[in-house]
Amino acid sequence: MDVPLSPATAAPELRLGRRGGTFASQTDGEARVVQVLKEKFPRASAIKVVDISGGCGAMYEIHIESEEFKEKRTVQQHQMVNQALSEEIKAMHGLRIFTSIPKH
Repeated sequence: MDVPLSPATAAPELRLGRRGGTFASQTDGEARVVQVLKEKFPRASAIKVVDISGGCGAMYEIHIESEEFKEKRTVQQHQMVNQALSEEIKAMHGLRIFTSIPKH
């Protein structure tokens, strides 16, 4: 079940489920990064992208939960995200990546 984010936790986020849906507003850069990650990680159950550079698009924090990370070390998971965003990273100053595997 998808639950809207409360104002205190209203960071731009994409929650994927049976109905799917996007909550909160996103900057163009956040939306682009989410779109690329959705394409590269079709089995992702959650993707959250936050522009932590004050809205200028220079630095992002990414949280992604996906089955595709199963049986991969953290460094390998992060390499997968870096590879997926190889074009977008060229315009960034920094990137924080947090990956996880869905708990069943």
